[in-house]
Amino acid sequence: MSKWSKLLEEILLGKRDKNIPFEDLRGLLHRLGFDERVKGSHHLFRKSGIYERPNLQRDGKHAKPYQVRQIRNILLAYKLRVEADG
Repeated sequence: MSKWSKLLEEILLGKRDKNIPFEDLRGLLHRLGFDERVKGSHHLFRKSGIYERPNLQRDGKHAKPYQVRQIRNILLAYKLRVEADG
């Protein structure tokens, strides 16, 4: 199981929203095909076919828990999954 698959599983389980590293969450969104734009401390993500536009901010070295929950809702709503490592 790849790092990204493990992270995706942890987010979907929802048991450690306070402990998801910010950089790992950014990496996962990139891996899922999201484009990123940075405006100050805000990291704005968008992807064709996805209505929601997630906005992430750091909370120390972690992502903010409510933003992890927002990402989980997007992952579930659009059934997004990580492609297997080649």
